[in-house]
Amino acid sequence: MATIQTILLVEDDPNDVRFFKRAMTRTGVSNPIQVAVHGREAMDYLNGLERFADRAAFPLPCLVLLDLKLPYVPGLEVLKKIREQPALAQMIVVVLTSSQEESDINDSYELGANAYVVKPPSPEKLRDLAGAIKDFWLVHNLPPPKYAYARSGADAAVGSG
Repeated sequence: MATIQTILLVEDDPNDVRFFKRAMTRTGVSNPIQVAVHGREAMDYLNGLERFADRAAFPLPCLVLLDLKLPYVPGLEVLKKIREQPALAQMIVVVLTSSQEESDINDSYELGANAYVVKPPSPEKLRDLAGAIKDFWLVHNLPPPKYAYARSGADAAVGSG
């Protein structure tokens, strides 16, 4: 039986979290979405530290959606730390932020982001983005094997359409 893989959303704004989860649900994504509200918590989650030590409850995600403007540890530093750790280096990380600063875009790609997406300004556009995330990253993309799940599981995880 295929496992439905977890998505880690690293986002400090509770409204953005709520709207994103709603958009994902409305596009048929049933993958569990774990939330880290700051950069330090994201690193604790990814490293299985503190309250995230139970990998059955807090599995490694198949996809990290990372905001840049975070408390404690900024998103670019989280991305850098992910790419420096051999156990996490191939993890798919999509920067999902409100920043359109050229330096943030360049720095994100230089540090190994798989994609850079600006948060949409409306619920309709957020649903479009959620659908694109579902279609590309959860259905069509073949992740590195250690973060993969059976393709039939991917289809089951995101629903039938």
